[in-house]
Amino acid sequence: MKWPKVFRSKRQEGGGRLSYASSPLLATPTPVGRSRLLLALVGLGFVALAARAFYVQVYAEDFFQAQGDSRMAAQLELPASRGRIQDRNGQVLATSVTVPSVWAIPEDIKATPAQRQQLARLLGLTRQELDGKLDGTGRFVWLRRWVDDETAQAVRQLKLAGVHFEREYSRRYPEGEASAHVVGFTNLEDKGQEGIELAFQKELQGRDGSRSVLRDRLGRIIEDRGDLVPPLDGRDVQLSIDARVQFYAFQKVREAVAEHKAKAGSVVVLDAHTGEVLALANYPSFDPGTRKNLSGNQLRNRALTDVFEPGSTMKPLVIAQALESGRVRPDSVLNVAPRSISISGWSPSDVHAYGDLTVAGIIQKSSNVGTVKLAMQMPAKELHEVFSGVGFGQRPGLNFPGAISGKLRPYKSWRPIEQATMSFGYGLSTSLMQLARAYTVFANDGAVLPVTLVKREAGEPVVGQRVFSPETARTVRDMLQAAAGVGGTAPKAQVAGYSVGGKSGTAHKNVEGGKGYVNKYRSWFVGLAPIRDPRIVVAVMVDEPSKGVYYGGAVAAPVFSQVVGQTLRWMGVPSDLDVNLQAAAMNSGEAAVLESF
Repeated sequence: MKWPKVFRSKRQEGGGRLSYASSPLLATPTPVGRSRLLLALVGLGFVALAARAFYVQVYAEDFFQAQGDSRMAAQLELPASRGRIQDRNGQVLATSVTVPSVWAIPEDIKATPAQRQQLARLLGLTRQELDGKLDGTGRFVWLRRWVDDETAQAVRQLKLAGVHFEREYSRRYPEGEASAHVVGFTNLEDKGQEGIELAFQKELQGRDGSRSVLRDRLGRIIEDRGDLVPPLDGRDVQLSIDARVQFYAFQKVREAVAEHKAKAGSVVVLDAHTGEVLALANYPSFDPGTRKNLSGNQLRNRALTDVFEPGSTMKPLVIAQALESGRVRPDSVLNVAPRSISISGWSPSDVHAYGDLTVAGIIQKSSNVGTVKLAMQMPAKELHEVFSGVGFGQRPGLNFPGAISGKLRPYKSWRPIEQATMSFGYGLSTSLMQLARAYTVFANDGAVLPVTLVKREAGEPVVGQRVFSPETARTVRDMLQAAAGVGGTAPKAQVAGYSVGGKSGTAHKNVEGGKGYVNKYRSWFVGLAPIRDPRIVVAVMVDEPSKGVYYGGAVAAPVFSQVVGQTLRWMGVPSDLDVNLQAAAMNSGEAAVLESF
């Protein structure tokens, strides 16, 4: 190497080595105080660093670990799939599917006003709603849950920083409004709010799992931490409901409400052998998968929550007790002239003047006077025991939210006029489900059955509560057949090929607020089929028919006929009547039938 000229002689004098002491700058001695200060400052720096390291890694380790975890570590919930709700044949009434949901980290959002406007449009939000979510300071906000795949794909194509996606379970209800009041619905957190979804929340919900992960600042998972806890899916619930019967009953009661310009309607179908509920339909209804702008009128499960005075449907119970106690026989004759009877200054009356009627004729013609005469022969306690024995004044025993007990006052408080009016269905209240259950006492040879919305196991014994003897129940069944036939009050209840029996009812509505009875009606029909070996009990109620016809035999009985016929065919119950002979009998008695109204 060739050295510069200025250094060359010095290098030569020093034996070829450069002497740094010859530099004036390097040869100047450093003051001792400055050196010590510099050394002290360096030492203090190391002490501060060591103290800080001790504070971070030892003294405040938990705090800083928690701060780090809050930014990087995450405990992901692995949601369990909610159990399915099925009908008695395995058809799905409610199930869970995975759908995308959109969320965001507000502090990471970098979107132009135009992009925000487009995002709001895709998510079905107003611009103000979207800005309210994105302009916050949190690290997580839901933008829209349970969107469809097309919407999620459109949002992805915007490629917005800070917008993320997560798949969640969403509930689907294939039968829609037909079974809405039975199945119910869940909220955004997949918790049951109504119906079976609420009643069986514990069984359906399962148990969520968890996964510990580390995320980067963009929210991406970069590492798993700890063990994975797998989710435990919910248990399926199989109902006693038959989806075919449920849909058909809903369809027919909806048509009846529209035809008669009524306020609402309900149908209950019970298996007369097991007490299983085959259908529980109400109209108006709602779509449980789309619950926007719902009203209480739509949500009410009227068959269980609405109570009413049952009117003439109570008469068969009074007649049954009169027969059971030996006071009368089916052919015993009572004089019901002159159309009315005076009780404590009040005179219940019949629609027509009948003169003398047999006990069977009292049911067939629905005579108030005849029924009152028999009821007043009984102690109040005896009649009360019959009414409570078939379930009035008690909850129907269903594991279902909203089922109510109705009203049956203690017999000790009954006055004679109240005992008389209760015999034809005024002064007590019941739900349509309670009324249907009460009629299982006739279908099941005198024993009222417990009802259930859950499918019973094959061969499972069903023990009823005996109220009447088998002989009395069969005798009343024959009377109910006459009431629903030629010369009775409900010939429109007849079903081609099947024998049926039942009782119509029509009652003025008692308006709340002390206004008393008004010129509005509830119409219903409850009955059973076939008569010799009943397989089903069907109860129908139509609330406030307003097209000029309001008798139960004209409004509710046709719905009964349609539902019974289709249900028995689906159940494979063989016909027990000759269709041609049945039609001939009905045609020959048409004039008498019309007169009975």
